[in-house]
Amino acid sequence: MSSSSLPPISVVMPIRNEERYLATAVARVLAQDYPGDLEVVLSVGPSTDRTAQIAAGLAAGDPRVRVVDNPTGRTPSGLNLAIAAARHDILVRVDGHGELTPGYLVTAVETLQRTGAANVGGLMDAQGETPFEQAVAVAYTSRLGLGGASFHLLDSPEGPAETVFLGTFRRDALERVGGFDETMLRAQDWELNHRLRAAGEQIWFTPRLRVRYRPRSSLRALARQFFETGRWRREVIRRYPETASLRYLAPPAAVAGATAGALVGLAGLVLRSRWATAALIAPLGYLSLITAGAAVLPRAMPLGVRLRLPLVLAVMHLSWGAGFVAGLGPTTGRLSSFEAGHSTLGAK
Repeated sequence: MSSSSLPPISVVMPIRNEERYLATAVARVLAQDYPGDLEVVLSVGPSTDRTAQIAAGLAAGDPRVRVVDNPTGRTPSGLNLAIAAARHDILVRVDGHGELTPGYLVTAVETLQRTGAANVGGLMDAQGETPFEQAVAVAYTSRLGLGGASFHLLDSPEGPAETVFLGTFRRDALERVGGFDETMLRAQDWELNHRLRAAGEQIWFTPRLRVRYRPRSSLRALARQFFETGRWRREVIRRYPETASLRYLAPPAAVAGATAGALVGLAGLVLRSRWATAALIAPLGYLSLITAGAAVLPRAMPLGVRLRLPLVLAVMHLSWGAGFVAGLGPTTGRLSSFEAGHSTLGAK
């Protein structure tokens, strides 16, 4: 199908506290050179900034933009509400702090049609402004940081994937599996893509699709993000034990090993036990590995960014691992909305 006859699409954006980036994110969508009909559905959660006012102003200024209310403020609920309100059968997920690169929508829809996939997506193109944010961006896009997920790695080839960043979906496939699971406050993309694949659908990755992503700007925010990610990854594995892999189990193993080594080693120093003190090899060895890895990483970057990289990597790994070990507590016993048959996503 030629680009002059591409089908209409709905861009769905769950947003909350996005005052800083929302106008730019929506402008990037509306500026896309897409030859078919286009609408943007903003699902606005309770915010402590001017997000709601900015969203209302965007809708008032362009008939292609509409606003729906997301009372819970939760991302998966907001997505399902936006999808239910959307008019079209191809759905493009965009975040309020993401920026589509030129040609994104055309490439996404053409790839969806060419492959017959249920969802296509591409790279999370992390770009920072400060040296700290730039170090986080490097960690995101390196195997040292987030392992081997294709949508994080700049050299990933096109093809079937376990999951992708954001995504462009066929409505019929989404509705067949019940939409986003509204109890998955994080990892909802991965969980949905897992159910789509289990239903016989294909998830497709192409590096030609890129969304610019703004990394966390402080150590505290980065640690909180990865702690929560680790907690929800454990929940994913609780629900789907067959998905456990070395990539997901390595961070909690590193936390356990480094913590045990530090405690035993420190006790050895106090008790003057040579064998117990030797346990300090575990945490010191881990720190040496990530420091050496950051030093030799074949990526051009300012010295200030490279010097911050070992600390960023340690915070990412250890926060993720600690979150995995902590888990979600008693809430993990709840049925998901998919299992219980409850979702705000209704058939169109």
